[in-house]
Amino acid sequence: MSMLSRVANRIYWMARYLERAENTARLINVNTHLLLDLPKKIRLGWEPILDITSRRDYFYDLYEEADERSVIRFMVSDTRNPDSILSSLNLARENTRTIRDIIPREAWEQVNSLHLNTKSNARSVMTQRHRYDYLRSVILGVQTISGMLAGTMTHDEGYDFLRMGRNLERADMTTRIIDVRSATLLPDMPEDLTPFENLQWVSVLKSLTAYQMYRREMRQRIRRADVLKFLLQQENFPRSFYHTLCQVSDCLNSLPRNEKALQILTKLQKKLLQARLQEFDQQKLHAFIDELQLGVIKINDSISKNYF
Repeated sequence: MSMLSRVANRIYWMARYLERAENTARLINVNTHLLLDLPKKIRLGWEPILDITSRRDYFYDLYEEADERSVIRFMVSDTRNPDSILSSLNLARENTRTIRDIIPREAWEQVNSLHLNTKSNARSVMTQRHRYDYLRSVILGVQTISGMLAGTMTHDEGYDFLRMGRNLERADMTTRIIDVRSATLLPDMPEDLTPFENLQWVSVLKSLTAYQMYRREMRQRIRRADVLKFLLQQENFPRSFYHTLCQVSDCLNSLPRNEKALQILTKLQKKLLQARLQEFDQQKLHAFIDELQLGVIKINDSISKNYF
């Protein structure tokens, strides 16, 4: 491999941090709308957002109550939280700055601009009136960068590391959202509230921008088993877990010294496709998702050890 390991590492993490900022923005946006749609007697709240990012304990070290204002500040602009949107964009910008002679100049300028705008307007996200526009600007900003890099960056080894970073971050977020949302959205739901179960699975799909593609592919009402199959095993949807693994596999196949990482990845793909998701209760689903997340960590560790 002709590329320096330091450069490969920076490209890989630039892509992961940008994807993380986009995912977090989408998550907060969907949760805001879901709370407006649910009846007041369902106390969903904002704690599930903390669980999805595994930051509940750290949040309570800094804040007393997981109310809307505190959680949004923690997840958007609090740089003490390494997973906040602003922290993710800070790290993406720093990684991009060190490789700006490797990527197109326009992409660096776009990353810089997104970081500055997100930082300058962070206060506007605290009000529901301006929240949608703020979060949408983050999502569109990251997608603009992704499109710009796809259209102007040479598709060589560096681009393979970018795709691997982006897709492993997506794989991680897809499993986190399914795990937490399916377990905690409407626990112990009374019978008269069962129609709102539909809303929770719609929110899972919308958190991953999968709602319209699900309806087009499955052509039936929203059902737990079908949503799980679409988000975990669908081959062609960009944010399904299986698709992200296929993308990483494709990149690894064009890189040297790929045997170990490919071995882990192939084993995980096989386990995923053999799973009979429609038979999983919540406990079994949680255990299965733990296995998938462990697989993602192993792939990340293998790539880091091998190339960085």
